[in-house]
Amino acid sequence: MDLNAVRTFVAVADAGQFQKAAVDLALTQQAVSKRVATLERDLGVRLLTRTPRGAELTIDGQAFLTHARTLIQAEERARSSVRPGSRALRVDVVGRRVSLAGVLRDFHRAHPSVALDVVILPGSEEAIAAVRDGVIDATFRAVTMPGQRIPDGIEITPVHDEPLHLFTGPAHPFADASAVTPAQLAGHPIWMPGNVPGAEWTAYYEALAGDFGLTIEATGPNFGVEALIDTIAASSTLATFLGTQTPLVRPAGYDMRLIALRDPTPVYPHSLLWRADNPHPALTALREHFTSVRRDPPGGEIWTPTWARRR
Repeated sequence: MDLNAVRTFVAVADAGQFQKAAVDLALTQQAVSKRVATLERDLGVRLLTRTPRGAELTIDGQAFLTHARTLIQAEERARSSVRPGSRALRVDVVGRRVSLAGVLRDFHRAHPSVALDVVILPGSEEAIAAVRDGVIDATFRAVTMPGQRIPDGIEITPVHDEPLHLFTGPAHPFADASAVTPAQLAGHPIWMPGNVPGAEWTAYYEALAGDFGLTIEATGPNFGVEALIDTIAASSTLATFLGTQTPLVRPAGYDMRLIALRDPTPVYPHSLLWRADNPHPALTALREHFTSVRRDPPGGEIWTPTWARRR
């Protein structure tokens, strides 16, 4: 169906005259008549009848008018969805309970006029493919894990080096420590049921465990952060890793501990990836915000995987 013809029909119905509709549409009266005739031929019904006063809707025209207006509105919504500056910026984060989600919320507070569509994709490979294909505008990921290839045309910049902390309940052997070294954690299981094979965060923690002799325990169902806190709060052996900017609500009375890791400090390397030819105007604001708030890790030696790509 020719939407220009539909728009012309609506203009005639609203104006009540072919001549007035022609003036409103900046067309000749002959062009308006031809468009309406083409639409009527496509539909197989008469929509308008000429009268001494102009044009009147037939019964079929009255029935079609509401749907014609809906078609025009749908066309405008479709155009707006991809019009530069009007479409929401689609950004992928690993999860809504990770530190990057908290920093992204800070960006939204600083730029409330920027419409955001926050999505969560299952892994780095899927996220980078979505950026490449234009499904999303940007993703926050740790790159490049072993075997990973960044497609041509994808830009990468480090935006957030997140120092990890040990998260324990009050009965854990390190609960009262002000800081511990990664080597001291050998023999103390680190419970991370959200680690799945092939994910970049799994590759990161496997590299950390390999370098310091840690035991990363990923068995058991992943019931989410609240269930993880419940288990660790009641355990004298299990702990996990968190960042200080991870947006968590810690239940009252749980007395959870967040203990610094030192000598070296494990740092999770978040980078922002986007397509170089993406014209979305909010991408610049997003990059500039993360550049302005980026902080260097604490003083002293840090650790990150050898494969982490930093520019």
